[in-house]
Amino acid sequence: MRIISGEFGGRRLKAVPGMKTRPTTDKVKEAMFNIIGPYFQGGIALDLFAGSGGLSIEGVSRGMEEAYLVDRQYQAIKTIKSNVEVTKHPEKFHIIKSDAWRALKTFSKKKQKFDYLFLDPPYKKQKIVAIIDEMKENDLLAKGAIILCETNQEADLPEEISGCSLLHRSDYGITEVTVYQYNGR
Repeated sequence: MRIISGEFGGRRLKAVPGMKTRPTTDKVKEAMFNIIGPYFQGGIALDLFAGSGGLSIEGVSRGMEEAYLVDRQYQAIKTIKSNVEVTKHPEKFHIIKSDAWRALKTFSKKKQKFDYLFLDPPYKKQKIVAIIDEMKENDLLAKGAIILCETNQEADLPEEISGCSLLHRSDYGITEVTVYQYNGR
């Protein structure tokens, strides 16, 4: 795995050891960023199932201001910290050991808003629509926020989620990438 483009482009990233985390391949990651825009001028990202942190690190490398990386596994947090060190800009990353639901409650109390949401949950625990609904309910998404979902084909994400527009859907083998945009309240 590597950072594909931007300020940190070409630097190598570590994968989380063991079988509990499935890293996003470079091919799928590159396709994702080609879909949502190859480069950014600011914005705050939330990666709720961060794994190795590759998606958020790629986003910041391409111009996102900062990223919040959440994972509940100790090995994932250790790997994220190691991967963030590769960027030499740790101040742009907020690493949080927590489960997704608890993290959302914390963000809600802080009245945090996100411009980008990366959702790549374990395939057996795909509650993407519920997470998006929770974020809308607690006003955690900025108007126009991009929601990038990486799932397997069985997730069968809907064409419409209330308050969101489907922007894109593509298959990459067993992986499906679905992108929504939050239309705001």
